[in-house]
Amino acid sequence: QVQLVESGGGLVQAGGSLRLSCAASGRTDSTYAMGWFRQAPGKEREFVAAISWGGGTTHVAASVKGRFTISRDNAENTVHLQMTSLKPEDTAVYYCAAVRAYASDSYYYRQGDYSGWGQGTQVTVSS
Repeated sequence: QVQLVESGGGLVQAGGSLRLSCAASGRTDSTYAMGWFRQAPGKEREFVAAISWGGGTTHVAASVKGRFTISRDNAENTVHLQMTSLKPEDTAVYYCAAVRAYASDSYYYRQGDYSGWGQGTQVTVSS
């Protein structure tokens, strides 16, 4: 099992940027596709971005396309979410997630596919 710890959240003004990081530990010898999800107050958790184990395939939600970028550094066992042009509606707790992958180019966008989750990091965007 892999353990995940998010960092980088905080308070930022609309139009600003933040970079979230997710550090993986434990069974990092296995190959994991990674994802970011978020949950705003009173709303269900939703998909934000995903990246394949090899890092060559990514997918982002339509609501953040062109503003958010997901990347990973397998040597450092980290995944990043670069967020730019932030909007108040991006305010949420952001969660990192991992799923065992058997193909280097597979990514996953459904929450039920993921087996490992971090505790989340709060992102607040003020208007």
